Amino acid sequence: MKSIASIRSDFPLLANSVNGKPLVYLDTAATAQKPEAVIRTVDSLHRTMNANIHRGIHYMAEETTARYEQARERVRSLLNAASTREIVFTSGATHSINLVAASFAEQYIQAGDNVVITEMEHHSNLVPWQLAVQRKGAELRVLPFGDAGDLQLDRLPGLLDQRTRIVAVTQASNVLGTLPDLQHIIAVAHAHDIPVLVDGCQGIVHHRTDVQALDCDFYAFSGHKLYGPTGIGVLYGKEKWLDALPPYMGGGDMVGTVRLPAGTTYAELPLKFEAGTSNYIGAIGLGAAIDYLEELGFDDIRQHEQTLLDRLTDRLQRTIDGLRIYGTTDGKGPLVSFTVDGTHPADIGMIVDKLGIAMRTGTHCAEPVMTHYGLTAMCRLSIGLYNTESEIDTAVAAVERAVNMLR
Repeated sequence: MKSIASIRSDFPLLANSVNGKPLVYLDTAATAQKPEAVIRTVDSLHRTMNANIHRGIHYMAEETTARYEQARERVRSLLNAASTREIVFTSGATHSINLVAASFAEQYIQAGDNVVITEMEHHSNLVPWQLAVQRKGAELRVLPFGDAGDLQLDRLPGLLDQRTRIVAVTQASNVLGTLPDLQHIIAVAHAHDIPVLVDGCQGIVHHRTDVQALDCDFYAFSGHKLYGPTGIGVLYGKEKWLDALPPYMGGGDMVGTVRLPAGTTYAELPLKFEAGTSNYIGAIGLGAAIDYLEELGFDDIRQHEQTLLDRLTDRLQRTIDGLRIYGTTDGKGPLVSFTVDGTHPADIGMIVDKLGIAMRTGTHCAEPVMTHYGLTAMCRLSIGLYNTESEIDTAVAAVERAVNMLR
C-alpha cells in the first residue's frame, strides 16, 4: 500500500481545520471522504461528458452510456457476481433494500407469513421490512444478540419455519462492529429454501466480498461509504430472483414497449429496476472509487485499519475510567462505540468537535441496539484508510479532556 502520507494527500478535505484545529475525521462509518480520483472524475463528467444514458445516439450520450455500463462491470467484478444483469444501480443501500422489500413482498409475502431480521440492523434494513409485513399482514421475527455484540445463532433455526419468506442481515454492524457468520446464516436459511438479503454497507468497505462464494440472494451497499459519490448505490440480486420480482418503480428506461390503455412490457435486467434518469455520474464516480481501492489493496487497507482499531481500543480503555465499549467480538470492524459513566455522549461530542475531532454521537440509526443496552445514545469513532496513529492519540486525548471537563 502507498504510504499513509501519500494516501492522505489524495483526500483534499483532510487538510481542513475545524474550530482552529487540524481536522481529525473519525466518522467514516457515516460517510467516507472522497479521493481526488473520484472528485476529478465527477468534475470532468460535468464539464465534458454530461448526456443522458440509454437514450441518445449522439457522441456524448453513447460515450456516457458506455462509461456507465463499464462502471456496472466494475461493480460486478468487485462482487464477483455472475453477470452484469445482476447489478442494479440505485440511489443507495436504503433504496436497494426498499426495492427488494417492496417487490419481494408484492410477489411472495402473504398474511400469516414471516420475515426474519436481527436486533442489530441499521434502520435501513429494518423499517422497510416493518412496512412490508404491516402491509401484508405478516410477522417480523427478530434474532437477538448478546451483550458482547454476538448474534445468538443457536436461536436462528427456531425462528425459521415453512412460512418464513426471507432473512435480512447486516454484513457488519454499524454500531457494534460485529461481523455475523453470514455463511452459517445463509446455509441455515437455504436449507429451508429461504432467500437471504445482506446489508453490505459496513462490510464491503473493509472486507473483500464474493457474492457467489457467500451465496447470498441479495446484497446492498452505498457508494458514499466506499469512498465514492453520494446518491449512488448498488443492489446485487441473483438473476433468478430479479427476473421473478415485479418492477419497483415505473418510468423511462425500464420499459420495453408501452401501449395504451395497458400492455406495457419491461426492459431486460438490470434496467427493469432502473426507472428514470439514473445517477450515471455517480455510478461512474463509484467505478473510479473502486479502482482507487483496488490499487491500494483491500488486504493492506484492512491490516492498516486493524492496527488503528487495536490502538484506539487499548488507549480508550487504559486512559478513561468508567468507559464502556459496546461490541467486543473477535474480528470486529474498525469502529468503537462507547459511553463514559457520568457523561452524556452529546456533551462529549460537542466538546471534542471544538478540538477538531469529527465523532458521531446518537443512536446511529440503530435504535434497537440502544434499547438492548438501555441507552439513548453512544459515542462512535470509526476508522478509514486515511487515518493515522497520531490521529488516534489526538482523539483519545480529546475524549479524555471532555470527560474531565464534564466530571
